[in-house]
Amino acid sequence: MVSAVNLHMRLVEGVNVDAAKGCTTVFAVPEMHCGGCMRKVEAALTALPGVTAARANLSARRVSVVTLAKPDTAEPFIDALARTGFQATVLADKTRPISDATRGGARDGDLLRRLGVAGFAAANIMLLSVSVWSGHASDMPASLQTLFHWLSAAIALPAVAYAGQPFFASARQALVARRLNMDVPISLGVVLATLMSLYQTWRGSEQVYFDAAITLLFFLLIGRVLDQRMRARAESAAENLLGLVSPACTLVDRDGATTRIATTDVLPHMRVRVSAGERIPVDGRVILGRSDIDQGLITGESLPRGITIGDIVHGGTTNLAGPIDIEVTAVADNTLLAEIARLMATAEQARGRYVRLADRAARLYAPAVHVLGLGTFVGWMLAGQGWEPALTAAISVLIITCPCALALAVPAVQVVATNRLFRSGIILKAADGLERLSDIDTVVLDKTGTLTCGEPRLVSNPSVLDPVLADAASLAAHSRHPYSRAFVMAAKVRALPLHGVTDVAEHPGEGLTGYIGGRQVRLGSARFCGAGASANGSVYVRIADEPAVAFVLRDELRKDAMAVVAVLRGRGCKIVMLSGDREAAVAACAAQLSIDTWQAEVSPADKIAYVNNLKRSGAKVLMIGDGLNDAPALAAGTASLSPATAVDVSQAAADAVFQGERLAPVLEALVVARAAQQRALENFAIAIGYNAVFVPLAIAGWVTPLIAAIAMSASSLAVTANALRLARMSPEKST
Repeated sequence: MVSAVNLHMRLVEGVNVDAAKGCTTVFAVPEMHCGGCMRKVEAALTALPGVTAARANLSARRVSVVTLAKPDTAEPFIDALARTGFQATVLADKTRPISDATRGGARDGDLLRRLGVAGFAAANIMLLSVSVWSGHASDMPASLQTLFHWLSAAIALPAVAYAGQPFFASARQALVARRLNMDVPISLGVVLATLMSLYQTWRGSEQVYFDAAITLLFFLLIGRVLDQRMRARAESAAENLLGLVSPACTLVDRDGATTRIATTDVLPHMRVRVSAGERIPVDGRVILGRSDIDQGLITGESLPRGITIGDIVHGGTTNLAGPIDIEVTAVADNTLLAEIARLMATAEQARGRYVRLADRAARLYAPAVHVLGLGTFVGWMLAGQGWEPALTAAISVLIITCPCALALAVPAVQVVATNRLFRSGIILKAADGLERLSDIDTVVLDKTGTLTCGEPRLVSNPSVLDPVLADAASLAAHSRHPYSRAFVMAAKVRALPLHGVTDVAEHPGEGLTGYIGGRQVRLGSARFCGAGASANGSVYVRIADEPAVAFVLRDELRKDAMAVVAVLRGRGCKIVMLSGDREAAVAACAAQLSIDTWQAEVSPADKIAYVNNLKRSGAKVLMIGDGLNDAPALAAGTASLSPATAVDVSQAAADAVFQGERLAPVLEALVVARAAQQRALENFAIAIGYNAVFVPLAIAGWVTPLIAAIAMSASSLAVTANALRLARMSPEKST
């Protein structure tokens, strides 16, 4: 609960900070297919007054627009994109974006129908073509050959008109808007091949390419369908999050009557009932009932958390046990889920070093494509090869040189990696955070709250009876002191019931008093409870005139801290611990974790100086901390991580925030970052290698338009499939 609340505060602060720099509006642009489309979309939006930046994400098919002030309406942006030939929809927190993935079966069904028509037509035309081009063609009368050509034309013309509509419509929109996209050369190639074949059939020539035209469309549609399915699998984490919002919930009125209403109509302070098995629709505070909730979505932890009256719950988590009533505290775009989605979308769409490189290459590459196609046609004509082979070679060049693979190379990796990290309880905040995390060779750790749990916990003591602990926790529930929270947590772990307490009084610096069943209960120091000298870190409980009972509290190491430090060391990372705590406590922690390099009683200035000295020596430093004194060092590190229990300033300075009580997300972040860098470099190699091989072959006339279509689709599929390897990466590699 503490981590979720702190994260909620941090995200609200993050939104406010971003608002100070500008307001961001995100649009879904489903018709954005290639690098040229990205360039046109960004150019159209940045030309509008008040727009400071526009960033398109091809893999997610969305664009974020940063403006100086919050716009009154989204119409100017939508109109600007419409003039450029793109339909756009505002990606609001209450509505999922209209993308290929969210259009669902309708768009899939349309493409599959067109694919079926193209395949059927291609098979039948191929039968006629085989008859004409077989070894017995010389024995076939010319009139019969012409008849077969006309039959091919009768099949091909309506099939091309129907199956080619997705490409023709996109190309027409682009040309009307005076721009070019990948569907323009594709449409040009198919139309020219069909018209040229029709002309040759009318002339009675044997050079007919109906089979090539329809088969070209068949393979292009296969590529389009597979690409759409792969994009759906690589769908952004932010979009997936918004899909977890329950569409309806049960409202409880003052008389106890229930009404089923849309979640979008819920207002703060309303009372909502959540049955067992239902997803909690909004953020709120439990006011009736006890249950267990699955909050793995928020914390990354697989174990359920017990909740009771007064506990905070968040939308998107699942109620597992009994029914609960909650008082709504936040709805719509103010919920924790919506704010995490905003942060995730920002990380997915921001520009890292590799993303900027790919965008720059795509911008330079796109106009060169059409110049290259024209140059190929002119070159073949000057060589005296005739207009037919010249046109065929030019069509192949136009199709094969689409920069889709290059434009998808890094964004696809970034979206899949961000999604993978989120499923592990890590929220990436910085655009280039993955790139910087991949270079880490030194890890600097804070102690309290980072290597340790950050709050005192009761040490298990079998001699303490449960009734004593239950009475102590009942009294402690009336205080927010860290020691009091430790008692309440221990009672929850043992499933002990809390009793009613009357006449509660807090004595600053000493403890609490109250009455349970007419007996006074004291919770506090040894002197306050009449126990004499106190052991270090102990709290005492005294019930009426009975002897005081001692409880020992410690800030223990995270359960997996020792294993994580050992794995980091085994992977060649230098481990350093810097802490502002007492030397004795730091030395004991360092010895327990086998950390040789450590410093105690370190000030914030000392921490940042230490990190800067490491960087000057050539080290790539990952700083992990949670306290106010860690914030400068977090900002100074090559990369930085912060737990969700950290103070807001530290989370603001970190590149990523990890959830839960485990330290294992640190390993996951490093493994995914390094794998993402490798996938990005591999995608660059795929895109560059594809062009290096096929473009010269197309210019030389050794690649037909059909082979060009297959190669172009395959290159885009290859980079997306390679990025998806991150999602399938074995969890064992991160431990």
